[in-house]
Amino acid sequence: MEIILLERIEKLGAIGDVVTVKDGYARNFLLPNKKALRSNNANKKVFESNRARIEADNAARRTDAEAAADGVNGTQIVLIRQSSNAGALYGSVAVRDILDALHAQGVTIVTKAMVVLERPIKTLGVFDVKVALHPEVSVTIKVNVARSPEEAELQSQGVDVMADMFEKDEAGFTEDYDPNAEPGDIAAFMDEAPAEEA
Repeated sequence: MEIILLERIEKLGAIGDVVTVKDGYARNFLLPNKKALRSNNANKKVFESNRARIEADNAARRTDAEAAADGVNGTQIVLIRQSSNAGALYGSVAVRDILDALHAQGVTIVTKAMVVLERPIKTLGVFDVKVALHPEVSVTIKVNVARSPEEAELQSQGVDVMADMFEKDEAGFTEDYDPNAEPGDIAAFMDEAPAEEA
């Protein structure tokens, strides 16, 4: 389906571009959200007569987004989650979790549609997440997923908590190893003198 874009859409085009997209994408997303018009003679005339107003509205929204970007860019949020010993989360971190954490920090300008999360976060660590405040203005926030506030603090300083845990011996148990032992022999008994039989 041919459409006329009413705002800049990443990987498609800018305001006023006539592009061809799949019918479902146009019918289910672009047209209902007023991001595009069907490309026909009547709509082309309507667009051209309103082009100056559409571009002025877009410029005003972009200016507001650029002003808000300073308050959002570089924001760091900490999410405490349970995970396995290997660092895999029980569940995942989704857009709603990030949005709730931002709102708790007082960043209320961000909406669910603005958070661009390619795939859910399923491991511990620090992740960069893109927030598109406007089609032409995007910022990056840091999402720190940890098991405790202490781990979150270490991760924010650049420490890989999972790698550190595996490097040091957490068990505190080391077994003596005898390279000459036969299978089934226990190292602790090999050091003792054999008991004399009566």
